[in-house]
Amino acid sequence: MNELKLPQIDYSALAPMLILFGAACLGVLVEAFVPRRRRHVVQLLLGLAALVASLVMVVLHADDRLLTAGQAVAIDGPTLFLQGGILVLAIVALLLIGERSVERGGAFVAHAAVVAGSTEDRAQAERQGGATEVYPLTMFAVAGMLLFVAANDLLTMFIALEVFSLPLYLLCALARRRRLLSQEAALKYFMLGAYASAFFLFGVALIYGFTVNVNAGSGGVEFATIHAAVVQNSATSPVLLYAGIAMLSIGLLFKAAAAPFHVWTPDVYQGAPTPITGFMAACTKVAAFGGLLRVLYVAISGAAWDFTPVLGGVAVLTMLVGAVLAVTQTDIKRLLAYSSVANAGYLLVGVLALNKDGLSSTMFYLVSYGFTVIAAFAVVTLVRDADGEATHLSRWAGLGRRSPLYAGLFTFILLAFAGIPLTSGFTSKFAVFGAALDGGQSWLVIAGVVTSMILAFPYLRVVVMMWLSEPGDSTPAVTVPGGLTAAALMIGVVATLVLGVAPAPLLDLANGAAEFVR
Repeated sequence: MNELKLPQIDYSALAPMLILFGAACLGVLVEAFVPRRRRHVVQLLLGLAALVASLVMVVLHADDRLLTAGQAVAIDGPTLFLQGGILVLAIVALLLIGERSVERGGAFVAHAAVVAGSTEDRAQAERQGGATEVYPLTMFAVAGMLLFVAANDLLTMFIALEVFSLPLYLLCALARRRRLLSQEAALKYFMLGAYASAFFLFGVALIYGFTVNVNAGSGGVEFATIHAAVVQNSATSPVLLYAGIAMLSIGLLFKAAAAPFHVWTPDVYQGAPTPITGFMAACTKVAAFGGLLRVLYVAISGAAWDFTPVLGGVAVLTMLVGAVLAVTQTDIKRLLAYSSVANAGYLLVGVLALNKDGLSSTMFYLVSYGFTVIAAFAVVTLVRDADGEATHLSRWAGLGRRSPLYAGLFTFILLAFAGIPLTSGFTSKFAVFGAALDGGQSWLVIAGVVTSMILAFPYLRVVVMMWLSEPGDSTPAVTVPGGLTAAALMIGVVATLVLGVAPAPLLDLANGAAEFVR
């Protein structure tokens, strides 16, 4: 009788994820046992402490290169770099989520079960504190993201995908104002996300079928097994491999907001509470591309000749859709959503370089873009009128005359998005385009440069409106930020400037981390 052998588990290497899962569970208990008036402070401090502790553990394990938990989790350079990036960005985003002084009660509804538009809903919007359930939900989401970028087989990746997706669906529905728009956004995100998850899982089944005859074994969904099946030309029909890759890509590209799987992005960005929009724009994109990098570089690198043209076409389409549709937007959050779509295309250019420079430049781009986009949404939370955030672009006309400081900061952020030198946007695009040229993908670089010029127009249009238009009666005031929002905004702006002026330390760190373990 065969003896059951339990897998070896390095709990120290898994500590960043375990800390956050533990903090999330503890946050649920806080909701049950701590008085309502104290929950916000307790939950915020618990969340920040857990994120900092996880980041410390990532730093302490910076030199680890190992497989653990039955080879289901890989702790290597890209894992640790991306986990560190997610944690730092999550700390900044949590400052926005925790803000309660810009609007009474914060950006979140007090009681999600209250009927939208009812008398009770209007009363809670004016007087009651926001729901504190957002903190454990955020911790679960971040923990899932950390596992997602570390997953070394497709089933673990799928579980991690669901762990960080389900809290996001709920968080999108918790806006204090415009609740019907928020609930509609959450429902769209949930329905389309469910389809994407189904495609991903079907792709897992097909790839498992492709690996059945490898090394006279029973197949598997471990990345090493998939790689061996691709390299050894498995006797199974390659149709299973190509169909599996296509379906996996749908699931991953949906989370990355790449065209044509981006249709949820503008509605969700517009309807979700703005701090959650910033959190998703930064952290979810890092997680999605982290998973995509591991699948392409570790599992199916042997099929690069087959998937590169198709994903290259997706990259070009993504850049074009994001750039062209951004020009037509009249809402600042929808404009930033299409900007996010276009940036997903630029990231795909770096991914498809399929070399070490492509890997390191993509990781650098993810972190630098995350800081910039959180800063952008921090400014959006401050431009307000009596009904809440004023997101229609016509309302931003003359804002430079009303509040030159914040209009200047937003101008700098938009110039970074446009890729102007001395900003992180320029160094990021330069890095991924240079890696793509070295990888022989000059056609993608040409598409990237052309769409970057198109995308500069909507950014500059907002700048012109803020500075060269006269403020009207409908021009809102800029609310004085609380300490948490001010800290998040300053961190994002300073990081955008520093990574544009002196990017070498982070680039060197990314380059040193750009090596997967199998």
